[in-house]
Amino acid sequence: MIFERVTRIAFGVASAFLMLLAFGLIAYAAYEVARDLLAYSVNIGTTLLEAVGYTVIAIAVFDVGKYLLEEEAIRARQMRQAAEARRSLTKFISTIAIAVFLEGLVAVFEAGKKDVPMMIYPTLLLFTGVMLLVGLGVYQRLSASVESETSDRDARQATRSKRAASTVKQ
Repeated sequence: MIFERVTRIAFGVASAFLMLLAFGLIAYAAYEVARDLLAYSVNIGTTLLEAVGYTVIAIAVFDVGKYLLEEEAIRARQMRQAAEARRSLTKFISTIAIAVFLEGLVAVFEAGKKDVPMMIYPTLLLFTGVMLLVGLGVYQRLSASVESETSDRDARQATRSKRAASTVKQ
């Protein structure tokens, strides 16, 4: 009982800290954009792309904090259904993939303007994003198949139980 309470408090503190960090990233992105706008910077396009990247990363961090708060600190429960776990993981991985793609896009623009041999880093980032999506698709397909098989098996067992109960009544 005490261990569960300490765990819930730890998850609550961690989630609050993650949410504060997410707000800090958004504030930093806004500061950078405002600074470059006020200075009439030539690099405003790059700054805007970086701000989008920071914002997407902030959303991913905030989403993790929200998940920890809802699932671990407030409800203090484990996912009981595979569909619930699949939805949660899909949402999280999708947010991370978007952040990786945006970072790769920003890096492509920066490397393309400055140093073409540095295109290896953005290319690897984009490849990583693709692999995240492929992995997510495989996970979705496999987990949906398992859910389908499980629900079919559960339905067959329920039908057998009803037959057995009606046979006992007769």
